[in-house]
Amino acid sequence: MDRYHYRFRSVWRLAAPPDAVHGVLERAEDYPQWWPQVREVVPHDDTTGTARFRSVLPYDLVVTVRARRNDPVAHVLEAGLGGDLEGWFRWTLTAEPAGTHALYEQEVEVRNPLMRRFALPARPLFRANHALMMRGGRRGLAARLRRV
Repeated sequence: MDRYHYRFRSVWRLAAPPDAVHGVLERAEDYPQWWPQVREVVPHDDTTGTARFRSVLPYDLVVTVRARRNDPVAHVLEAGLGGDLEGWFRWTLTAEPAGTHALYEQEVEVRNPLMRRFALPARPLFRANHALMMRGGRRGLAARLRRV
């Protein structure tokens, strides 16, 4: 196991159709309005921007996000990451009777110097921090979809 490498997978069930969920997720600049742990998103152009986020641990992560795929028909969003985290993430949305099954997958290598320094002893904390961030995102997105 590479101590700097992480794979994450989250499933969110949302009471809205995939088109509506995709419409919210593709607007990354709006994430700070509904995802509490996403503190800032600064678009640079149509496909690239910078995001700053923080969960419960007392540090910010800053990443450059590069859109790789935005397929509103297949309901897939994918982007590459650089900066404090190097890798990628993907949203895959599928319809289900009660709304949308949203699968989030992420594979990254930590580049942040503080996280690298404490890579082994703090690994469980980093994973828990990510889980709490995802929980906040799911709640925020569900609330946003109810308003839309």
